[in-house]
Amino acid sequence: MTGIFLLLTGFPGTGKFTIAKRLRPLFSAKIIDNHWVNNPVLGVLDHDPAKPLPVEIWEQTGRVRQTVLDTIVTFCAPSANFIFTHAGIQGDERSHRTFRQIADAAEKRGSLLVPVRLFCEAEELARRVAIPERRERLKSVNAEASRERSRTLEVLDPEHANTLNLDVTAMSAEVSAAAVHRHVQALSSHLRS
Repeated sequence: MTGIFLLLTGFPGTGKFTIAKRLRPLFSAKIIDNHWVNNPVLGVLDHDPAKPLPVEIWEQTGRVRQTVLDTIVTFCAPSANFIFTHAGIQGDERSHRTFRQIADAAEKRGSLLVPVRLFCEAEELARRVAIPERRERLKSVNAEASRERSRTLEVLDPEHANTLNLDVTAMSAEVSAAAVHRHVQALSSHLRS
């Protein structure tokens, strides 16, 4: 399977990066983690991860993402596979813009775009978010904010035909990756026939 853009979307703590690491060898893919894109900007700030960032910061990270995508489109082989992670929120313009950036790059390359929406029950998500190692990667560690997000928001729905919805509450990263892999294999087989 080549020329795949796999997009793992879910709230902080759903395991996007962990699942991406399990998927990487299955697709011989490069991971473009949202924190890999965000941290060059977030890393220069003196900021408490438990508090919200100024909205304008996300315009800066959007520029970094676009530069990465432009590089992929211009310089990477059309057969290269990529796994993106994104903490997208339904109804949030910035989240939808990020999806469009990735979808546009996939279209320019002629890549198969496969959005995967990851879901997790609120209390499990809050438990995962509170793990101290997350702070080292400049990730959200606020369990109460996680509960509020689960109660009031919805994971981005790109309304794309290739979307897989996957509840990872009780699934290991390996089992989750296997489910995503099967979905992509089925899509690839369908496109070839």
